[in-house]
Amino acid sequence: MSDLLIRNARILTLAGEGPARGSSLGDLGVIPAGDVLVRDGRIAQIADTPGAITTDGRTIEADGRVLMPAFCDCHTHACWAGSRLDEWDLRLQGASYLEILQAGGGIMATVRAVREASQEELRDSLLRRLSWMLREGTTCVEVKSGYGLSTRDELKMLRAIHEARDAWRGHVVPTACIGHAIDTSVEDFVDRTIHETLDAVHAEFPGIAIDAYCEQGAWSLADCMRLFERAMELGHPIRVHADQFHSLGMVAWSVQHGALSCDHLEASDRPTLELLAESTTYGVMLPCSGFHVDDRYADGRTLADLGSVCAIATNCNPGSAPCSNMPITIALAVRRLGLRPHEAICCATRNACDLLRRQDSSVPVRGRIEPGVRADLLLLRFCDERDLAHEFGGNPVDLVVCAGEVVCGAC
Repeated sequence: MSDLLIRNARILTLAGEGPARGSSLGDLGVIPAGDVLVRDGRIAQIADTPGAITTDGRTIEADGRVLMPAFCDCHTHACWAGSRLDEWDLRLQGASYLEILQAGGGIMATVRAVREASQEELRDSLLRRLSWMLREGTTCVEVKSGYGLSTRDELKMLRAIHEARDAWRGHVVPTACIGHAIDTSVEDFVDRTIHETLDAVHAEFPGIAIDAYCEQGAWSLADCMRLFERAMELGHPIRVHADQFHSLGMVAWSVQHGALSCDHLEASDRPTLELLAESTTYGVMLPCSGFHVDDRYADGRTLADLGSVCAIATNCNPGSAPCSNMPITIALAVRRLGLRPHEAICCATRNACDLLRRQDSSVPVRGRIEPGVRADLLLLRFCDERDLAHEFGGNPVDLVVCAGEVVCGAC
């Protein structure tokens, strides 16, 4: 692999150990004009003066454009089959998301399609979505199962996700979201999930994070607790969908038990956010869901001001967030979550990467521009990073570098 030099860029280093929180959340470690040398897939050298580094390898002239870490999408359901367009028509006519779910639609509609799909079909459709994400600057993605809701089909999804991971140039972190919904057609569904599906997942994918959707019409607080307690006994970290429509107490329990993250938080009140901010559990906000479903959003401003460790993600899925675009997520985070542009950028890069490294230690260090860090980089078409939040729609990325190689764009 030859050297790659990006010259005369506005560099957002996002340097530092671990996640940024509190006053450091908006500190992007900006070098106004400098060079970055990439060698063997990693950052080799950074200079704060253009022209200070030379190489016999390829040189890209940035001409003052922003060079930053690539995006990390730390919450997606990007592996699915079928379509939810008919459901969207119902919502346009006034039906609520929970009404459709309770009537057997929503997540269960996708479950039926996934059960009919082959593992190869699921892998190939996921790879198509991952290719779209890569072109828009995302090189690290969390992908959940959860549309199988049976032992056979959850394993099928997880195998498809692993096959796609092996074929994609970026990095995929799988999550077993086996508590995504309740299949009311199956007797003792929760018990079977806890004692049959979890055992099978543990046997084939030891240490994978376990996730559940704690919500009315989905998994209750008590059932989530049972699932998570057994998962932790088996050595699995936990993540949870909490407080999307109703605050059921899941955030407090998750903080107490060391969950990696609580995701959604649209219905969280200030005392709940204070509990989260006092912990190391991530608050992952998903503004694309609010934009598509009901215009309800997590209080990102309060989370940031309280010093919570937080991130943003697309929640890419066929029903509540049909979006795989992190730039749109950043734009919405500023307009609807109350984050400032620099904070949203940090939440979409350094912090999101730190969360996924906590979830899976095999994920290379990324999300920062520092010597020794994996070179997953974006060259924007802007000379001011605030334009990433100010503009919306289209693709603001001129060039994508993944593990030191230019994989999308040309300069």
